[in-house]
Amino acid sequence: MFVRKFIAAAVLAVVAATGLSACSSSSDPNVLKIGTEGTYAPFSYQENGTLTGYDVEVARAIGEKLGKQVEFVQTPWDSIFAGLESKRFDLVANQVTVNPERTAKYALSQPYTTSEGVVVTKADNTDITSLASLAGKTTAQSATSNWSKVAAGAGAKVEAVEGFVQAVQLLKAGRVDATVNDTLAVGEYTKKTGDTSIKVAAQTGETSKQAFAARKDDAALIAEVDKALAELAADGTLARLSEKYFGTDVSK
Repeated sequence: MFVRKFIAAAVLAVVAATGLSACSSSSDPNVLKIGTEGTYAPFSYQENGTLTGYDVEVARAIGEKLGKQVEFVQTPWDSIFAGLESKRFDLVANQVTVNPERTAKYALSQPYTTSEGVVVTKADNTDITSLASLAGKTTAQSATSNWSKVAAGAGAKVEAVEGFVQAVQLLKAGRVDATVNDTLAVGEYTKKTGDTSIKVAAQTGETSKQAFAARKDDAALIAEVDKALAELAADGTLARLSEKYFGTDVSK
């Protein structure tokens, strides 16, 4: 509980420090408000006090294509869709995995990222060698994330956390057995930290596609986003940003 309160307070402090708005969606047609975590590297995170990342740069590029000013609203993942529904922002840019439940509830763009899921354990763990090995184990996940459902579907007990970094902290402390997440996020973490105390123990066997999300009644906005994404793919912007953050094109 302390960890969650601390992280929530830290996020609010970052929002205040960076001047990011937390008010309702702007009525200004020239402003596009976008909800994002700001704590999920390499997709959306702070670097030297500036919000950046693959999702952030793609979202800004979309704003340029649409001729709109982009304003980011940093929001913890587990409340990001509530923020969208309450019109605190117009769009979610935070590696929203496309699945039937979200497709039914939200207007989703064409995918702009394709990736795979992995199971992460402590380096000395020999019990977990597959997704099925999570049965009866405890994993740390964002409660409303797609990876939480993958872990629970494998029979794991899920401990709710704010994000991947917090999941790794619980894993290293021995409070959970594993965490399931995007291979791109895991790779970024190990590259930046050099942390050898954890390892990728298994693949989930699932290829996921990520999209931008808007409210179901805002299909017109998603149509504009799709058009912008098509242009960004055609002019090489998506490939360039993919190479910048991942060393390969993850946009296809």
